[in-house]
Amino acid sequence: MTGQFIKACAFKEVFLGKGKVVKIGDREIVLIRDGDDIYALDNICTHDGGELGDGAVNDRQIECPRHGAKFDIKTGAATQMPAIVGVQTYTAKVENGDVFVAGAE
Repeated sequence: MTGQFIKACAFKEVFLGKGKVVKIGDREIVLIRDGDDIYALDNICTHDGGELGDGAVNDRQIECPRHGAKFDIKTGAATQMPAIVGVQTYTAKVENGDVFVAGAE
């Protein structure tokens, strides 16, 4: 999904292995850093509505802290039950030390 890029936060605020939750418009988005890359997903588990931003990030997956469902941070695909439906992803980029997200407005 693409659209206008909106500044979400400074890149240095997004730590490896941990999600950073930001609000863009009415949406809560979880930003995930993988090396120098940034990924953006809805901050809600499709299994039961848990907040993904509180989950651990390992092997390019974020785990919902409620029931252990996992999602691919790049595609949003559900990779471990109990979730069977993926989460919405957004285009993210780093520019001049800041993170920008498109498609979430």
